[in-house]
Amino acid sequence: MLNDILYKVNIKSVNGSTSVEVKDLQTDSRKITAGSCFIALVGTTVDGHQFIDKAVEDGAVAIICETMPLQMKEGITYVQVENSAAAAGYMSHNFYGEPSSKLKLVGVTGTNGKTTVATLLRNLFTSLGYTCGLISTVQNQVGNRVIEATHTTPDAISLNKLLREMLDEGCEYVFMECSSHAIQQHRITGLLFTGAIFTNITHDHLDYHKTFEEYIRVKKSWFDALPRSAFAISNADDKRGTVMLQNTAAKKYFYSLKTMADFKGKILDNSLSGLHLAINETDVHFKMIGEFNAYNLLAVFGTAVCLGQDKTTVLQVLSGLSGAEGRFDYILSANKHIVGIVDYAHTPDALLNVLATIKNLRHGNEQVITVVGCGGNRDKTKRPVMAEVACEYSDRVIFTSDNPRNEDPMEILKEMEAGVNIAARKKYITIADRKEAIKTAVSLSDKEDIVLVAGKGHEKYQEIKGVKHDFDDKKVLREMFELLEK
Repeated sequence: MLNDILYKVNIKSVNGSTSVEVKDLQTDSRKITAGSCFIALVGTTVDGHQFIDKAVEDGAVAIICETMPLQMKEGITYVQVENSAAAAGYMSHNFYGEPSSKLKLVGVTGTNGKTTVATLLRNLFTSLGYTCGLISTVQNQVGNRVIEATHTTPDAISLNKLLREMLDEGCEYVFMECSSHAIQQHRITGLLFTGAIFTNITHDHLDYHKTFEEYIRVKKSWFDALPRSAFAISNADDKRGTVMLQNTAAKKYFYSLKTMADFKGKILDNSLSGLHLAINETDVHFKMIGEFNAYNLLAVFGTAVCLGQDKTTVLQVLSGLSGAEGRFDYILSANKHIVGIVDYAHTPDALLNVLATIKNLRHGNEQVITVVGCGGNRDKTKRPVMAEVACEYSDRVIFTSDNPRNEDPMEILKEMEAGVNIAARKKYITIADRKEAIKTAVSLSDKEDIVLVAGKGHEKYQEIKGVKHDFDDKKVLREMFELLEK
């Protein structure tokens, strides 16, 4: 019944009866069938209110809206709400039987590390014998069944439907990425979280949030809304790590490499053979590489402990796990032992982290050759900064296309070049064709050099003018290694 699924929704007025049977919830008017409830969302480009009449024509029995239509059809229930997106969150939670309250749901937010932390948690708890769900940028998983991911965090209806599937298939734990877009757009509103993790916050998504302060505020609002029954774990070494938890009612925990914390780590060795860490005074060797992964491992360890797992067992299992696909993924060429690294780094800070890690792994005069681009129709302010970082920490740089989307790739490259100072101009060349750029980087490399291909990571496509073309950085890199050594 509609009145049951309106629980917790901020209602302003009602026209019609709320004692009406609802078959499904829809925010897309094209998916309306007899018995649907249509929720009219105010989007950035399209306003769902303009499709209310069409939804009624196609069989909707109830309309949820922020502004009541001028003409209302007899027999249809119209509910005016404060915020349609928030209503969609609460209604989806109620419609699917409050699945998040029956699972242990843990969310991860932050600019970098979300996918690695969520994936490691899923793999850790699966190894510990639990059936788990994963909701991430790379893929969604229900137990061992993989579902392709289209967004970092799905819309509220899809998300609650997915959580219901996970519950029905026996999942006990669900680990999910919570993007700033998802928080702002109320995709996770209504969910009951057992735990929440903050990794870090750096320059990203300013095309959407407009200011860095607003980006921080959005992330923090999720922690502010956590219940007392939840736990919140934050990176004490990030300068916003403490602020992020200052108003939460949840139990607070911190992890750190540099200061006192509940979960304290120290890097003893960092090489291509992995990380050797002391975690809460226990020495452990991990397969993963780089300081940024030391932070990810600490976040995972801390979360597992907060979820009641045995510390020693957690560290034993974690030591054998690899990271997420496309996150510091590396291959070696057969004869010349050239190191090829594919990484999703698409923000200045993420690129800096990867290049700083590579710098620490060098043990001689190996060249670092970086292939990097910037996505189209996204935050333009980071383009010159990405180029500056690439040139400062690499011996050679090739600027190329990422996912140009609907922008001219050459214009994106020009905006990147604006960040390169005069001294660094001899370091870079521009090749718009990404495959040619990777081929050139490999041809410029010599024995034991390091070739970094940044920006796309796990993605298996390149989006150009609204069309997704097959493209896999790791596959192309491997092909170029084979050609080089024929």
